Amino acid sequence: MSTERDSGNSLTRMLSILDLFTLEDSLWATNDILDALSLSRSTGYRYIRSMTSAGLLSAVGNGYYVLGPRIIELDLQIRETDPLLRAAEGVLEELSTATGQSALLCTLFQNSIICVKDYRVPACPSGMLGRGQRRPLFRGALSKVILAYLSPHRLRTIYKRRHDEIIDAGLGGEWVDFRNNMSKIRSEAVVISSGEFSKGVSGCGAAVFNGEGEVIGSVGVAFQAELWAELDRQTIIDAVTHAGREISNHMAHKAKEQVLRPRAVG
Repeated sequence: MSTERDSGNSLTRMLSILDLFTLEDSLWATNDILDALSLSRSTGYRYIRSMTSAGLLSAVGNGYYVLGPRIIELDLQIRETDPLLRAAEGVLEELSTATGQSALLCTLFQNSIICVKDYRVPACPSGMLGRGQRRPLFRGALSKVILAYLSPHRLRTIYKRRHDEIIDAGLGGEWVDFRNNMSKIRSEAVVISSGEFSKGVSGCGAAVFNGEGEVIGSVGVAFQAELWAELDRQTIIDAVTHAGREISNHMAHKAKEQVLRPRAVG
């Protein structure tokens, strides 16, 4: 048992190297990787060699690395086989046509949401969420509508662990306030937000569920905030609600083959 635990911890530490690579810091030197993760030289070199051999890292100079081509290959595989993406085929395009706005599909990922697909119109707001980008769980329509449908037990756990963030987002100073705010969102079925993460960007989102009724993601539209007064709000709300229901129905039809579980840890 101890050996298995040690092996698991070692794998987790090795894969944490990937977390270092961002749009701002896309190039890392060996010594900087070792320092950032407090790795010994022998362990760090072993990890880097293994990840380079697997194609997860690529050497680009004397001791420098970037993300490797295996990630591109995995991304293609995800685009073709991910159950949520397959359930949403054609839905974002229909949603965009119905509303005239850019459409997005998001999923839970750890303690945040991540965009897995976007369909953009020419007037797409510059700060709109795009595929591969994360957003906090407490800000924005497509985040909060997922949050509201998490189980009561998970919501309470999240409230205890992230109380300060919840207060900062205006979702409730006390547990009863937070619980009531989540209940209100569920009763309305959609969330509308404006500028909560990106200034000037408004959104409307609905939840997406798996075949067992668990929330796994959200679908919605994003548009320039100043347009909201000119738009047909009910048309947007109805179209977003329909898109969420359609994707959820597709997930339910696939439930006998596979049930996609929520990807959050709370």
